[in-house]
Amino acid sequence: MTNSDPVADFRISAFGAMVAAALSMAIVPLSTSAGEFFTLKGHGGPVMDVAVSSDSGTIATASFDNSVGIWDGRKPVWLEAHEAAVNSVVFIGEHRLASAGDDYSVRLWDRASGTGRMLGRHKAKIMALAVAPDQSLLATASWDGTIGLWPLDDRGDVSFLGGHKSGVNDVAFSADGSLLYSASTDGTIRTWDVGGRREKRLMLRHGFGVNVMTLNHRHGWLAYGAVDGVTRVIDLSTDEQIADFTLERRPILSISQTDSGDKIAVGDGDGFIMIVDTDQWKIIHDFRAALRGPIWALAFSNDGKNIHAGGIESIVYSWPLDQIKDLGPMADSNPEFLRDPAKMENGERQFARKCSICHSLEAEGSRRAGPTLYGLFGRRAGALDGYNFSKTLSGSDIVWGDDTIDKLFDLGPDHYIPGSKMPMQRIARKQDRDDLIDYLRQATSR
Repeated sequence: MTNSDPVADFRISAFGAMVAAALSMAIVPLSTSAGEFFTLKGHGGPVMDVAVSSDSGTIATASFDNSVGIWDGRKPVWLEAHEAAVNSVVFIGEHRLASAGDDYSVRLWDRASGTGRMLGRHKAKIMALAVAPDQSLLATASWDGTIGLWPLDDRGDVSFLGGHKSGVNDVAFSADGSLLYSASTDGTIRTWDVGGRREKRLMLRHGFGVNVMTLNHRHGWLAYGAVDGVTRVIDLSTDEQIADFTLERRPILSISQTDSGDKIAVGDGDGFIMIVDTDQWKIIHDFRAALRGPIWALAFSNDGKNIHAGGIESIVYSWPLDQIKDLGPMADSNPEFLRDPAKMENGERQFARKCSICHSLEAEGSRRAGPTLYGLFGRRAGALDGYNFSKTLSGSDIVWGDDTIDKLFDLGPDHYIPGSKMPMQRIARKQDRDDLIDYLRQATSR
């Protein structure tokens, strides 16, 4: 996610609309030159957002493993503070960045010290961030139906702008910072007077939810993607349609443009990346980037030669545009939660469906949204070293065993351990819970 001076480029992820789960963020210095194919590995779950620093080309990525990581070369230093999903990351100059997500919180990070602080919270998950051109304000798009304006210079209080009928998916500032654009699940795009903290006008009424958009003030257009698969470009001054690139794929989940604005990349729910030439308004590439699952994250390298992307895999892939036809899609490694359920016994099937996306079974574990389950039975909840548990679990007297695991999935984490990081889910059938417990006892034994 970059915010260059004349081109306000922004992204959101619609993953929260599809899977109730936790996300995370990592920062990755680009150690491979643009124009070459490369991958960035280290996350423990799907990659949800990609941002590129306009100053250095450093890459930031948002993923499923609930942590913030800074990569020195290819050695990650993980920062952990978010208690649930991190849906968006944005650079604020070269030395700071912000993150936000499903824990309703907005966090500001200092890259040099590796420390961060929470600016505040919305009343629902936050889907996108945008930084004003002068870096004085951070805008947040939340599913509580409001837009937050957070002063970054410690002057003034946060303002919440209301007007959308439902959740806000995306935000972006105009080139001079006087206007803010917002896209919503209510199917509209609206503009806001930043100085007056008020809605200025209803720009577009699409009907279906608008997930993502990217704005180019220099050339006077705005491109957006919606739940129904529509990808269109409209004129900023007249609101008239310039081009329509809608294909038979839905929903549109990610969008990005080059710093120069000469190309747009669009990612969809079927795993394709479409590249559009904005000088001629024509599709120049339509690439199957993922064999399964959607493309949630997109960003161009600063020179526009590479497109960085993330999806169901825990890896960021970067394809050079001039070789994209000759290179293959993301690896089909078949994550545990996507394995064919018909090929598993019931207990393993319950684990794959309910637990595997957040938990591993290995002694060393792996970077996931939740702690490893190795040695689970007899372990006190919140007592595993090396994982950032919620305060609720850290002070818990629950000891994991047949009865406590059964209650966890019978009542659901939100009722059994209210305030924990675990997403709301239940296993209603007693036999399914028993089979899961039997599988976990065998799979997690020391």
